[in-house]
Amino acid sequence: MDLHTLIRDIADYPKPGIVFKDISPLLKNPAGLAMAVEQMANPYRGKGVELVCGAESRGFIFGTAIAQALSAGFIPIRKPGKLPYGTHAMEYDLEYGTDTLEIHTDAVAKGQKVLMVDDLLATGGTMEACCELVKKMGGDIVGVTVLIELSFLEGRAKLDRFGQAHAVLTY
Repeated sequence: MDLHTLIRDIADYPKPGIVFKDISPLLKNPAGLAMAVEQMANPYRGKGVELVCGAESRGFIFGTAIAQALSAGFIPIRKPGKLPYGTHAMEYDLEYGTDTLEIHTDAVAKGQKVLMVDDLLATGGTMEACCELVKKMGGDIVGVTVLIELSFLEGRAKLDRFGQAHAVLTY
């Protein structure tokens, strides 16, 4: 199965000039979803992954499934005010302005092996902030896995220092 056929292009969303990669057709296809999860998880089998961290919100979809596939726990990284316990926060730059992500203060123990997950790698800002949060807590990042990488935006360059990066589909 070619997973590219399950990704829908939406022109001019969320703003003119952007071609949005819609994963909804893949998510509703049982075989496509299973294949995507396996292809995201496979490079990290046998690497001792203890925790999978997923970025809000589509990282939760793949992150929990990958955590289950790797017999690991799952940790959500969320937007401010969404986590009920004490948090560490990381502010990061967007194309226009800044944003913030948070993680529970007890989510990652020093030395735990962590796999970082999201649906899409574009400029790399969100995933870089997620990785910085985990490193700040003493986590050992095993790698970063995404379903889709927009390679022309060169986001992978921001992640080189965090271990092996893997994308199932590259545009």
